[in-house]
Amino acid sequence: MKKIFLLLIFSSSLFSASFHASVSTVSPTLKRRMAGKSWHKGCPVPLEDLRYLKVTHLDFHGRTRQGELIVHKDVAGETVRIFKALYDMGYPIRQMRLVSDFGGNDWQSIEADNTSAFNCRRATGSKKWSKHSYGKAIDINPIENPYISRSGHISHRASLQYAKRVRRGNMAQERAVLLEDDEAVKIFKSYGWKWGGDWRAVKDYQHFSKE
Repeated sequence: MKKIFLLLIFSSSLFSASFHASVSTVSPTLKRRMAGKSWHKGCPVPLEDLRYLKVTHLDFHGRTRQGELIVHKDVAGETVRIFKALYDMGYPIRQMRLVSDFGGNDWQSIEADNTSAFNCRRATGSKKWSKHSYGKAIDINPIENPYISRSGHISHRASLQYAKRVRRGNMAQERAVLLEDDEAVKIFKSYGWKWGGDWRAVKDYQHFSKE
């Protein structure tokens, strides 16, 4: 019996003339793309519980792009609504590709300033599974919104200029910086997502996660 893959199209009549999104199950083609990279046997979530999203976003040049994310099925619908809200407010995202395109390497994905979600890996500095391993975490513009250790260390050189959390102008890179009272942060929080910028010991300004 052939498997039927769920495909939900969020059309312009439902959202806006420019925003489009789709949600589907993990197809055999996508499974091959992920296998041995962002997903492998032993991961805490089976592929059947994940959903593949394509959502419209604005890049740093103001151009409309279609990005890709993989998230848990329980947060797929609200993730689309979150990115619709980000699009409507004009929040810029440099690029949005699957971590599989970087061989499942989180470092390389961050170096490319890539916005991403699912990646079966351990949490930074821990032996526990990251929220990304469950498809319930999203990292937004990681260069402009770096992970800062307890000692204040930032691993990615391009992020050093963003250690001080201020905006220095209206360029896309500056508007991508996430601050405590930003509308973009409030949008995630309105759906019950936690923000790494609120953490005490370390700061992970790119990181949003859901229980």
